Amino acid sequence: MSLAMAVLPQTSPKGAARLGAADLPTLVEVHADFVFRSLRRLGVPEAMADDGVQQVFLVVQSKIEDIVVGRERAFLFAVAMNVASHARRTIARRREELGDDHDHVVDPSPLPDVALDQRRARALLDEVLEAMPMDLRTAFVMFELEEMTMLEIAEVLDIPQGTVASRLRRAREEFSKQAQRVRSRTDRQTAKRSEADSSGFPSSQSFAAAGSVR
Repeated sequence: MSLAMAVLPQTSPKGAARLGAADLPTLVEVHADFVFRSLRRLGVPEAMADDGVQQVFLVVQSKIEDIVVGRERAFLFAVAMNVASHARRTIARRREELGDDHDHVVDPSPLPDVALDQRRARALLDEVLEAMPMDLRTAFVMFELEEMTMLEIAEVLDIPQGTVASRLRRAREEFSKQAQRVRSRTDRQTAKRSEADSSGFPSSQSFAAAGSVR
């Protein structure tokens, strides 16, 4: 499927107000961070996320007259899902060609304590999300991290709201299971290092911050 083919179902009533070309700069300014976070949470590595944002807005530029006023985030997330899916396929091919060692590059430069904690929280959140099935992961990101409504999620995913509710329930259960797995592992690593000044796993507040900080 071409990246230019938005996946958002066109169920809006006839005559609904829609955006135009003049709205694109404001759309980028207001929602660029949202698109960046969405791509990251949908499995796009940080090194590829900026390019992904550009791809999303290139698609949006060609489809902007399809965007209904008030449903901008739902449309953007739908396009981001396509871009992220393409990026994941690209990564999978690279892994086959180069091996997993090329996918995990850690910046060794020292960071201030706050920045270090935020980076650690984001890395662990990414690891938990990566372990979740994509359908559950997508619903979790949309509702819990991006605070989209059940109606928006149902429209983007083209599923009934009852299915969204069921998927969210299973997503929360899966997130808790994977978070406990990661917590147990980091606790073991912390014990081995005997670092008294580090808990080894961010608090739930840190997780929330990681979900909202670019």
